[in-house]
Amino acid sequence: MVKLNKIYTRTGDDGTTGLVDGSRLAKHSPRMEAIGAVDEANSALGFAAAALGDSAHADPLFRCQNDLFDLGADIATPASENDDFAPSQMVLRIVPAQVEGLEAAIDAANARLEPLTSFVLPGGSEAAARLHLARASTRRAERALAAVEERTNPQALAYLNRLSDYLFVLARVANDDGKSDVQWIPGANR
Repeated sequence: MVKLNKIYTRTGDDGTTGLVDGSRLAKHSPRMEAIGAVDEANSALGFAAAALGDSAHADPLFRCQNDLFDLGADIATPASENDDFAPSQMVLRIVPAQVEGLEAAIDAANARLEPLTSFVLPGGSEAAARLHLARASTRRAERALAAVEERTNPQALAYLNRLSDYLFVLARVANDDGKSDVQWIPGANR
């Protein structure tokens, strides 16, 4: 259980931050960049969920936000040499079932959409635009995690990849099931 009585600790004033195992690293390290990008993606998800209001698609986004907190903890837990990335009572790890859950959600949402005939511009309705913003933030988090040179949980990377796909499909759903998607017209403004 997390309990925060005091928000500032001053331990990061030297430009380092602590990981789950107690080790410290520079705040500008690739691992911390990935954790920060996941946090930004999580905030963008909250922004998108706010636009969905009472829609049936808001609750799955809240579940994804919770998963992203787990994913941040996963990244903040360095792997040992023989780590199989299995979760335990003390270690949070993204597991294949979370990735599979996103795949099922993508398939369910995509089933109601007509196939794409062009790329779509990130816009349309306000909800779709916010979902596209969350998708782009998630892609950035995925790239940041891929740049971490130490071993990381492969399921964490897969989760981010599927989440961005899910957000793309939800943006199309928010655009009247794709009917209000803004189509890309190559070279239209030459």
